[in-house]
Amino acid sequence: MAQPFRGPLAALYAGLALTVLATIAAYVDHSTTHLLAEHIRAGYPAYSQSQIDSAGTTYLVVLSVIGAFGVLGWLTTIWAVKAGKGWARPAATVLLVLGIGTGLAGLLTKDTSGATGLPPALGLAGMLPCLAGVLAVVLLWRERNSA
Repeated sequence: MAQPFRGPLAALYAGLALTVLATIAAYVDHSTTHLLAEHIRAGYPAYSQSQIDSAGTTYLVVLSVIGAFGVLGWLTTIWAVKAGKGWARPAATVLLVLGIGTGLAGLLTKDTSGATGLPPALGLAGMLPCLAGVLAVVLLWRERNSA
């Protein structure tokens, strides 16, 4: 007999992992590829290196806070699903909407330079956890309807 919520839990754990990886990606970029710094430099060519570094650090802090809230949301949802809480499905749905909104804001919001605030690669990385979220929410509601 299949364990209840096994599929949704796998999707929730995948979303947690993708959130951690997306958050780490900003730090990897900061240390290696410098996509964010180059994106800031392209949008603000008059910025000094210290201004670019400051803007990059600000983005790292913002992305870290968003990542921390994402991890908290995933862990709370995983706990609620495992504990059989009745509010797990609607909470997961609300968190998905918030995650998609946050991800789209990072991907699409333009700053004063006219370019998006994040380079496309980092913006897309922020959207990846939403794919797992969509799958988890669909599976959670499907489990309810088939029970």
